[in-house]
Amino acid sequence: MAGQNAKQQEQDGRKTDRVVASNRKARHEFFVLESFEAGIVLTGTEIKSVRDGKVTLGDAYARIENGELWLIGVHIAPYTHGNRQNHEPDRPRKLLVHKRQIADIREAVEQKGMTTVPLRMYLKQGRAKVEIGIVRGKKLWDKRDASAERESQRDIQRALRDRG
Repeated sequence: MAGQNAKQQEQDGRKTDRVVASNRKARHEFFVLESFEAGIVLTGTEIKSVRDGKVTLGDAYARIENGELWLIGVHIAPYTHGNRQNHEPDRPRKLLVHKRQIADIREAVEQKGMTTVPLRMYLKQGRAKVEIGIVRGKKLWDKRDASAERESQRDIQRALRDRG
């Protein structure tokens, strides 16, 4: 059934992206001010592990070095059926973005308290993409406010569900 649904979506020309990994911690720790899509340079066994969903974005970040954007700290597990030429799990990976985007990112990150983190990794038309966010760190009280807001929304939804 799922295969037929995927084929139908492909025929309609609206194939959906398949999220491989999501950085939920980033949304809790940071305010996401802006996000953009970047391609990622992977080797043969890395893309196979990504398709298997063996990716961890936990403490990852993006850095500009020599005019190129690099993704640091992403763990892509070694491919289970790989051979001795399997990839290094924690190596830095180059991100594919336009020079103008790199200039915009550099300008934003030079402001105090700003950084870049990966928000999610997904497959789009068979290619691995990373959503990079330009973020500012939350203070402790910001996290408490967000938690209280989430809890109140949950209570409202629960009350509406029980009432109706």
